[in-house]
Amino acid sequence: MEIKTRRDTSETSVRKDDEEEVEEEQPLSPAARVFHAPEFNCYVISVIGIKKKIDPDVIIEGLKQTLIRHPRFSSKMVSTSVGNKKRQTQSWVRTNVVVTDHVIVSDIQTQNIENGNADAFLETYVSNLTTVPLDISKPLWQLHLLDLKTSDAENVAVLKFHHSLGDGMSLMALVLACMRKTSNPDELPSLPNQNRSSSRSSKLIAGSRGDSRFLWLVMVIWSAIMLVLNTVRDALEFIATTMFLKDTETPIKGDFRFSKSKRMCLVHRTVSLDDIKLIKNTMKMTVNDVVLGVSQAGLSQYLDRRYGEKKKKVGEDQDSKRKATDMPKRIRLRSALLVNLRPNTGIQDLADMMAKGSTCRWGNWIGYIVFPFSIGLRDDPLQHLRRAKRIIDRKKNSLEAALTFVAGKFILKTFGVQVAAKIINRALSNTTMSFSNLIGPIEEISFYGHPITYMAPSVYGHPHALTMHFQSYMNQMTISLTVDPTVISDPHRLLDDWEKSLQSIKAAVQERDSRSLD
Repeated sequence: MEIKTRRDTSETSVRKDDEEEVEEEQPLSPAARVFHAPEFNCYVISVIGIKKKIDPDVIIEGLKQTLIRHPRFSSKMVSTSVGNKKRQTQSWVRTNVVVTDHVIVSDIQTQNIENGNADAFLETYVSNLTTVPLDISKPLWQLHLLDLKTSDAENVAVLKFHHSLGDGMSLMALVLACMRKTSNPDELPSLPNQNRSSSRSSKLIAGSRGDSRFLWLVMVIWSAIMLVLNTVRDALEFIATTMFLKDTETPIKGDFRFSKSKRMCLVHRTVSLDDIKLIKNTMKMTVNDVVLGVSQAGLSQYLDRRYGEKKKKVGEDQDSKRKATDMPKRIRLRSALLVNLRPNTGIQDLADMMAKGSTCRWGNWIGYIVFPFSIGLRDDPLQHLRRAKRIIDRKKNSLEAALTFVAGKFILKTFGVQVAAKIINRALSNTTMSFSNLIGPIEEISFYGHPITYMAPSVYGHPHALTMHFQSYMNQMTISLTVDPTVISDPHRLLDDWEKSLQSIKAAVQERDSRSLD
């Protein structure tokens, strides 16, 4: 495989007007400074499949009209010393952006890629990007354009941002604000309606208007009591996790104590969102509940195989095959679930920010929930769904995410960035993986006139050997895995187990539904 990188050497830059040039520098937020700490140097990377051959000139022109008008994407990070001490301050300073310095058009020698290996070539290319830091003398983002036909796209674009620019949810919302509906190039993408608390609030309202106002009051008081109790329980668990409570050393738990930077492998798989919605509607759950339940089932299948392979290597005979594949009965395997705490900032708000220079909330507004996966093989695969829903419902009736966000800000202001980064790093190191689920457009969208087939966002740089990201788009769901290949050398098998678990749960749901109709 041979890659040659071509950059347009013409002076294509976007210059700010006089008012913008004299704009004062903006200090990095405490969260952004944490993301630059050695213990927590994180990047967001998104692989985007394109339906047709990419025209780099069109993409570059589109970026000049949208993305680089955002302050964070037209500013570089500058560090300055304070006084005679070694303490430094970090600030965002607006700069002239040479767009072609950020757009890398890779000249891929396709004759060296054997038939059927384009997907593997893409994985290697993206994996190589995880070893190369962005140049801090320029705005911290890149766009790679690959003239590469894969199994699920005609060409591929890869966006890479430093996490200090914002949280993953706001960054992906900003990317969507740069896109338009394929059916109407003047319209922004449409997202599904989210009524997170509508059902609960409607019940309370119905209760308040009913005759049994006393019963309604009791329910409200009980809900408040449970909110406090759940929050205290989750807070104590998070403190224990930071101090001493570690997950079981399973075949998917990495050790980042001795290596600050590792080469990561990114893979993805697209499945039917309709299958997930079928399970959701039948089981009266949310899409997130189903995704968590299927992930629990898939991880159980994968770990069962890994434990079996490990025992076979130590010389157990075939007669003990059943015993060799048994996992430990009690496995503590927890995931850090990312929760968006930002007041709603829609795609339209971000589009207006780039087009009209308006303002909207920006930055890293994320909290964490420690979610325990119940690892084990189940005779009834629906048990995975029920347990996942039971846990996540309890977590919803808790202020854990807000508490971790507030505690993080307090630690940053009180003890500084280095201490905060070490505490966050330690807490995450004692868990096994990261998990997030993003809602995407319901119609086909285009990236500056290039229709998109899939979006696969992910993140790396934090101390986990496994990160699972889910991105919905039209009628499909893309699962992105970021793994440490020295720990998980076969991520495609984990994707296979996830997809098989989805089909197994779907079949169980359909069977249960058919029995109820008889």
